[in-house]
Amino acid sequence: MAKQIQEILIDDLDGGEANETVSFAIDGSSYEIDLSDVNAKKLRDALTPFVQHARRAGAVAPRRRGRGGQRAMSREKSSEIRQWAKAHGLPVSERGRIASTVVEKYEAAH
Repeated sequence: MAKQIQEILIDDLDGGEANETVSFAIDGSSYEIDLSDVNAKKLRDALTPFVQHARRAGAVAPRRRGRGGQRAMSREKSSEIRQWAKAHGLPVSERGRIASTVVEKYEAAH
């Protein structure tokens, strides 16, 4: 007995017959969509100006919670930033994390 299996793609936009599955990614998420030749061309045409000005990226590592890969600041540097912030009237706590806005202002001044 012979068996024939046929896969028919349905255009995810208009419900008609699709000719291909188009893959794309944006904002760290990857997508696939089944499209007819006409709709695939519309998608590619819409993305072309952005692709022409973009650069290729390698595989994106998943983001981690917490520090997000930032190194802890040394005690000496933290102390220096706190002294500088106080001298410039910026609000800064005696202990704990220093607000990124304060660190940015310190780095811009140095």
